[in-house]
Amino acid sequence: MECPSAARPHGVLNALMRLPFIPREEKFFELFVEDAQNVLAGARLLEEFFRSYDQRERLASQLRDLERRGDALSHDIGHKLENTFVTPFDREDIHQLISRLDDILDFIEEIADTCVLYKIEEPTSVAQKQAGIIAKQCEELVKALSKLKGFKDIGPHWIEVHRLENEGDRITRQAMADLFTNGIQPIDVIKWKDVYALLEDAIDACEDAANVIERIVVKHA
Repeated sequence: MECPSAARPHGVLNALMRLPFIPREEKFFELFVEDAQNVLAGARLLEEFFRSYDQRERLASQLRDLERRGDALSHDIGHKLENTFVTPFDREDIHQLISRLDDILDFIEEIADTCVLYKIEEPTSVAQKQAGIIAKQCEELVKALSKLKGFKDIGPHWIEVHRLENEGDRITRQAMADLFTNGIQPIDVIKWKDVYALLEDAIDACEDAANVIERIVVKHA
């Protein structure tokens, strides 16, 4: 029979984490903002990619550099997570947050690469609008993460990300329909169908990141 006084390791750890005199590592909040700012830089560069399309190869290369920097930031956060005793919130949520931010930048980089690889000659107004939506969503994510340490006044930012996602869905549905009704060459239909899908994936990834932030805040409300 187990002795009642025998302390279970997990129980002791959980109890310690609730004690006010055990300091929590606050550096994570700065790293989240830095990571999100890098994603925002990528989103703004995607806007420039479609605005200055004659420089697309140079801009696509810069996006690859930002994506690699994002990977390095995620690695730094993961390493810090492994070596931190008390985190500011659940480790699983930290993993989810950095993974969702990674996803956004991965899609942004893939959009530009796909345009270059498919030899798309000029952007559409839809692609430019969708890139603008992604940039606006990323701006809201940076604002939300800048306030995450206090777990307050963040709701308006994730609500705006959701609103922008709905707007992006509407634009994408119409754009997909137009591909098959405007007499576009079949090969161009295939190319733009893929690009529009990637733009939608990036918009959805922004919403996924906002959902993680919302979940974290609700847990600490």
